[in-house]
Amino acid sequence: MADKQTNKEEVLKILEIDPWLSSHKSDIDLRMKRYREVRKALLGEGKGFSDFANGHHFFGFHKTPEGWYYREWAPAAEALYLIGDFNGWNRGSHPLVRKDGGVWEIFLPGPDALQHGSLVKVNVHHRGVMRDRIPLYIKRVIQSKNTNDFSGMIWEPDEPFVWTDGDFRIDRSKPPFIYETHIGMAQEREGIGTYKEFEDNLLPRVKKLGYNTIQIMAIMEHPYYASFGYHVSNYFAASSWFGIPEELKSMINKAHEMGITVLMDIVQSHAVKNISEGINEFDGTVHQFFHEGARGTHSAWDSKLFNYGKHEVIHFLLSNIKFWMEEYHFDGFRFDGVTSMIYNDHGLGTAFDSYDKYFSLNTDLDALTYLQFANELIREMRPDALSIAEDMSGMPGMCLPIEYGGIGFDYRLAMGMPDFWVKTLKMKDEDWDMGSMFHELSTTRYMEKRVGYVESHDQALVGDKTLIFRMADKEMYWNMNKGSQNLAVDRAIALHKMARLITISLGSEGYLNFMGNEFGHPEWIDFPREGNNWSFKHCRRQWNLADSDYLRYYDLNQFDIAMVHMMAGEGLMGGVPKPLDIDNRKKVISYRKDDHIFIFNFHPTDSYTEYELPIHEDSSWKVVLDTDEPLFGGQGRISHDVTFDGHKLKMNPEFTGITVYSPSRTGMLLKRVR
Repeated sequence: MADKQTNKEEVLKILEIDPWLSSHKSDIDLRMKRYREVRKALLGEGKGFSDFANGHHFFGFHKTPEGWYYREWAPAAEALYLIGDFNGWNRGSHPLVRKDGGVWEIFLPGPDALQHGSLVKVNVHHRGVMRDRIPLYIKRVIQSKNTNDFSGMIWEPDEPFVWTDGDFRIDRSKPPFIYETHIGMAQEREGIGTYKEFEDNLLPRVKKLGYNTIQIMAIMEHPYYASFGYHVSNYFAASSWFGIPEELKSMINKAHEMGITVLMDIVQSHAVKNISEGINEFDGTVHQFFHEGARGTHSAWDSKLFNYGKHEVIHFLLSNIKFWMEEYHFDGFRFDGVTSMIYNDHGLGTAFDSYDKYFSLNTDLDALTYLQFANELIREMRPDALSIAEDMSGMPGMCLPIEYGGIGFDYRLAMGMPDFWVKTLKMKDEDWDMGSMFHELSTTRYMEKRVGYVESHDQALVGDKTLIFRMADKEMYWNMNKGSQNLAVDRAIALHKMARLITISLGSEGYLNFMGNEFGHPEWIDFPREGNNWSFKHCRRQWNLADSDYLRYYDLNQFDIAMVHMMAGEGLMGGVPKPLDIDNRKKVISYRKDDHIFIFNFHPTDSYTEYELPIHEDSSWKVVLDTDEPLFGGQGRISHDVTFDGHKLKMNPEFTGITVYSPSRTGMLLKRVR
């Protein structure tokens, strides 16, 4: 037995990949021991998680030729009664029968016992308290316009949606260019957008921009629109804010026909604390799904926290993942709040400045085990599927295979990048540190893939500012017309392009942009709330700004299109950039990726007419993209016609290189032509 255990430890490549983890070998061994033990307890021998995660096929409402079955898991409940418009909301006429394991069931004879569109709830009794609740596995929830009350709805259309995307698969050899989206605010009018509007208007825009993936927020039902979808109430119901289930399916089907991958921003890190709308205290107890006491409540988010060590909770959440992949053909997930899941203090105020912070009593081993199971299930369901972790701690092994000792994600969001840009913009331009910039944007854990980005929805929300609004602020209201002359706007336009080009090219294997940020959408995102008189003015995207060629937003949009297409077409994502020159005095950074060279001059005023770049080979180069092109709102100072031939450099005659003109506040991409 000892020999077998030793062999298992020897295959944990995470210790070879990162030797600094050797002092925490026992912690990683414990992680994998827990993974194996819980996996065996759940599955036994020879089964996979796709055999296990079938709660949605058993619980909830299921129509048969003989009638309807309705089942719930409510172990602490003393009685359950199905109520709805089918029985005049009679709280005593349709009792469920208790089965083994806390399962309750009722059979309604006849296929017409329940009708498509019928409203339903379940009345749950626990210790003298009776509550009308929304069924846990309900597929549709709607809100009454008169009472603001939420009800479950039977969703069984006579003609089910017909998918035509059977041949769609993600090409995992290509990097994901992710367009982060929110259905409701994706339209220009002041109101809530729909799945249909997104399909008709946004998918063609995404395709034209060059993004091959959309990451959709707020899909799972949430009672408060302004929560951005992060306070989930009903885990198996597609948000009714945006339309009906068939419209979401149609949108995803259309995306697949266009070759666009569709990821869901899945929220399993916490749940809304609401009792009437959500799953909290469904059977009368907190501990049905969540931890008791302080551990069960997120102090910053005011929400409930799952107990990932409970087998029934694992079953519920894994079934949730399988449901969205089966029912709606999602191609993978971006897991929200991973840092909150895997640490007991949720990472609040913790500086992860040593490996000891990752392996301590603060680490929630149950959550890590659950995430391993989730990634294993996703891979079983679709070997081509993608999973992305939103983890700001940088947990080692987050994006390594489980068999290596990792957690199994494909990518992690490089959350330090937007933080770096915010911190940098608070400095004077002349104080920007080129060495820090190169380090922050290029450093990664070996063999762990990143999705790089300048800003996501987080930086666009009210209380924060987008990158361009930090730089131009109120000047954007008056000086984004191409005929205007304004130094603040000129600076903002130049640095907006440079920040994106250097971020996308410094080694990240994927790239993300929040919708509208590509063209510098003005102001912030402010959802309708009491404080703004329930206005939708700042909860939409003004696409006309990007489409009006007399505005500078148009120029930024054109640059984003060119940048994404260039990075994809030339295969420039990922890899290890080779630094050629990092000069903090001149504010210049240059680096090479195979047959391409990137040169950035961040100096606010100084241009270099003879910028010498050692490349140590006799070759010729031409500019193929630069941020100063007139098409992108630049001054046109960089020629694309000149060929830069290798020669002995004046400043360093022992070096062979090229000499180029590097204007202030520009970035350029050169390609080897000989």
